[in-house]
Amino acid sequence: MKLLIAEDHDGTRGLIKRMLADFASEIYECRDGAEALAIYSTRQPDWVLMDIQLVGLNGLAATRQIIAAWPQAKIMIVTDYDDDELREAAQQAGACEYVTKENLLDVCRILLRVDQPTGSIAEAEAD
Repeated sequence: MKLLIAEDHDGTRGLIKRMLADFASEIYECRDGAEALAIYSTRQPDWVLMDIQLVGLNGLAATRQIIAAWPQAKIMIVTDYDDDELREAAQQAGACEYVTKENLLDVCRILLRVDQPTGSIAEAEAD
């Protein structure tokens, strides 16, 4: 599995990378939304872990642009904000998952769930 971590805080990005090292064959990293868009276009990762508050182009705008160009992209918002309005905005932007940073282990659970043979979130949730 190839992952892209878009997170502007080096420590948080490093923590997420260490947590996911066993899940991924490749992990790409960036600090801003424009860079996430550029990396996605060249590397086509299986998942993007996108913070909302990024330098320059924010995570919601970057999510919208990635999904507009690659509708099959899977983007998980990983953020400090546990907010219903932001969850809705993330969903409307095209993100398929939303995880708060206080629950980072949920990122692992989601990736494990979707990495099952069916690869379908809906089918995995039905189990």
